[in-house]
Amino acid sequence: MSIRPVLETRKAVPATEGAGVQLHRAFGFRDPEELDPFLMMDHFRNDDPRMYEAGFPWHPHRGIETITYVIEGAVEHQDSLGNTGNLKSGDVQWMTAGRGILHQEMPTADANGMNHGFQLWANLPRDLKMTDPRYQDVEAKEIPEIIEDDGTRVRVIIGNFWGRSGPVDGIAADPMFLDVTVPAGVKKTFPVDTRRRAFAYVFEGAGAFADASQPTGILLEKEVAGHEVNIRDLSGDRTLVRFGNGDEVTVQAGEEGVRFLLISGQPIQEPVAWHGPIVMNTQAELQQAFADLRNGTFIKPAH
Repeated sequence: MSIRPVLETRKAVPATEGAGVQLHRAFGFRDPEELDPFLMMDHFRNDDPRMYEAGFPWHPHRGIETITYVIEGAVEHQDSLGNTGNLKSGDVQWMTAGRGILHQEMPTADANGMNHGFQLWANLPRDLKMTDPRYQDVEAKEIPEIIEDDGTRVRVIIGNFWGRSGPVDGIAADPMFLDVTVPAGVKKTFPVDTRRRAFAYVFEGAGAFADASQPTGILLEKEVAGHEVNIRDLSGDRTLVRFGNGDEVTVQAGEEGVRFLLISGQPIQEPVAWHGPIVMNTQAELQQAFADLRNGTFIKPAH
């Protein structure tokens, strides 16, 4: 077994999207090969409704799939297929844009004004770019949660993990998407298929994603849960951790524990032509998509 090394850690950057939604971008609009098959991930978390209530009014997508995961609050959605829904705390939605879809996503607050969640973009391979668009909404109660004796919790949203299968399926990138919580002072190892690109995104607490036998960075001595532990390469709130090759990811939780998304997927390794909400393989295909938008032929009849 080989521990995946940490290639890079970096903080999510503030961004404004939609009609003025304030969020943080974990990655995206850089090198599309970096985390292939994933293109972008946004983290929205704000307890001031003025920072998000204008939402994401009607807009197009083509050539991608999106996975939206709500932690707190809700996201109401509508699309050009006639679908409507309201994602609440713990719910997840998978959308295949395929040959083209128009939709809107409108965040709403919980009782404390909070709206919190993530949207991940996964690329579609060339032979599925113009597939039929579709939605799948999954309620929180349908998502299996594994609780280990040491207090580690894993919600299996997509993929197969520790004998449990997530309810979201049919995504071309065949990803694994886990919501992981590791208690203070606990060191935990998670299997990840060696053929996949993988990253973690920390959004609560902090942890060290490193092999303790080969530490890098500054060594910090801390007493956690009554035990003195070594914490290296501590990655905290809104931190992206990009891994190299291997078949395991190891994390040492900090003094407040750590919660993170652990996501991996099979690289597509195809050319990417990308502008805004549309991702194709060539510039000609991209230009055709925007021409379709201008002349009203973006939404195609079902195959």
